[in-house]
Amino acid sequence: MLSNLGIFSIVLTLLISFLLVYNSTILFKKNNQILLQKIINLSLSQLFFSILCFILLIYGYVSSDFSLINVFQNSHTSKPLFFKIAGTWGNHEGSLLLWINILVIFSYFFLIKGKNYNINFRLITLIIQNFLIIGFLLFLLITSNPFVPIYPVPSEGLGLNPILQDPALAIHPPLLYVGFVGSSIYFSAAIASLMTNFKGKEFANSIKTWVLISWVFQSLGIIVGSIWAYYELGWGGFWFWDPVENASLMPWFVITALMHSVIVLEKRNTIYSWVIILCLLTFILSVTGTFLVRSGILNSVHTFASDPSRGLYILIYLSIMVVGSFLAFFKYQQKEIYNFSLKSKETFVLVNNWFMLFFLITVILGTLYPIFLEVLIQKKISVGPPFYNILIIPIVIPFLIFMAIGPKISWIKHNSVKIWPIIYLLILATILNFIIIYFFGSYSILTNLIIISAIFLIINTLIDLKNSFAKKGDSSFSRIISHLGFAFLIFFIGINNHFSLEKDFNLKVGDKVKFENYKLDFKDLSIKERKNHKAIIGNFIFLNKMTGVEEKLFPEIRIYDQPKTLTYEASIKTKLSHDVYLTMSNIERSDYYNIKFQKKNFMIWIWLSAFIITIGGFLRLFKKN
Repeated sequence: MLSNLGIFSIVLTLLISFLLVYNSTILFKKNNQILLQKIINLSLSQLFFSILCFILLIYGYVSSDFSLINVFQNSHTSKPLFFKIAGTWGNHEGSLLLWINILVIFSYFFLIKGKNYNINFRLITLIIQNFLIIGFLLFLLITSNPFVPIYPVPSEGLGLNPILQDPALAIHPPLLYVGFVGSSIYFSAAIASLMTNFKGKEFANSIKTWVLISWVFQSLGIIVGSIWAYYELGWGGFWFWDPVENASLMPWFVITALMHSVIVLEKRNTIYSWVIILCLLTFILSVTGTFLVRSGILNSVHTFASDPSRGLYILIYLSIMVVGSFLAFFKYQQKEIYNFSLKSKETFVLVNNWFMLFFLITVILGTLYPIFLEVLIQKKISVGPPFYNILIIPIVIPFLIFMAIGPKISWIKHNSVKIWPIIYLLILATILNFIIIYFFGSYSILTNLIIISAIFLIINTLIDLKNSFAKKGDSSFSRIISHLGFAFLIFFIGINNHFSLEKDFNLKVGDKVKFENYKLDFKDLSIKERKNHKAIIGNFIFLNKMTGVEEKLFPEIRIYDQPKTLTYEASIKTKLSHDVYLTMSNIERSDYYNIKFQKKNFMIWIWLSAFIITIGGFLRLFKKN
């Protein structure tokens, strides 16, 4: 019954999508208000049946309806209700249905909220968006139907992957998908803009809210996913350049560049073609990330599927989308002449864009090069943090300097850039850096330059914040908050990278080990039965000899039955100055356990700084101009 209802709702959503394309095409040729209302009603119906599909799948998980293969493979009666619901999108089929729902939601609200914009622009946007929806609905029906029934009906399910049974990861995909899939609406709008000659400030106004929404949600999704990886996977850091992490970061760079470029288009009615390219690239990179995650060509804890037929479908879909969008760009684009003064805000925004593109190209090379190398010469290599650190860290230094100076420059042409205030603040940043060296110890020249430039941006942004409070109604407040968050993020990452401590030991119960100014005592083990797993809990006493403070740490080895899996849970003590981080894993056929100890400086400040960046973007949503 549930299977039939679900498939019927998907097919009906697909049929409505075709009707929307057909009716929008007719209305585009002849203006008819009755037909416009029909299109609005069809779009609402599409939204209703799309959401109904998803609600039906959620119901299948909550009620443990194992007549659906998807529920059978990804749920179990013993799972807590929260994880049953999260299991809906914790798999390829369910996450794809969520992806389609977000496509439809953005399509409907863009149509409704854009009443003041050119009707032809709205219609072409709707047509292109529905071509995207149709493509993914066909993908769902052909290769990834979540409502496929199973006979005979099993009495029990196989269970959800234990590492996905976590509150942070439960909200991570929906947040990330709003960012990923939300970019589809300005992809569609960009092509519609080219075809209808709807450009300039009006086009910028039509997409800027959607750009901000997708940027905020994608930023939150990346942050939450990073926090989850920190405490769940036992990696013990904030970012690991995992290929699937990179897949989410690539479109983020482009959205960030687009968010700044839209302001130039709105204020100065220029770089229109560049804004269009960024709109197209954002969603193309989002679909590229989907291809990497779902094709099976990447090996990562994040990957959803390894079905080559799914990868082939997305690759064909992606190819059609890339070729079609850029053919439209080259056919309809009009030549623009840029005549910027070097001393203008426009130039600094473009410099920001160049930095973002450099970071993007670096991440693309690091992610895709090993794949191409394996295909060409059957040789596997791993590209890790050293590659990214060598290329990205030196470029971050001038990037921070430009971030500090750029907002102070005027539009069109700045009369003069005062050098001495910049020099004074750089000297102050250098002095503060030496104070940090005095308290923490010395570090490399590159780290010195990173921290000096981060402090320089912090000081400049705090001055801007003070001036913003002095000017009532200053519209730059949201930008200041985001820039301040980014400055603190780089500062704390620099400190964290250089002064964190990592040690590995093989210990058995009763062993003690001394290192640096610390002592670790492996007291005992206990076993605890929980609702859906058994936990082997280590009892450790960690002593800081300098302060005399003792802390109890309880890392776990969790044994799940459905499915049969071992996971390793870190024990983390978080303080304002540092985290104490301990993981424990068993060494086969011995009484010894591998103990990984880490002291991570200012971890909580890294997370808070990242959230502050996002808060700035969120505040900008409420700006009137």
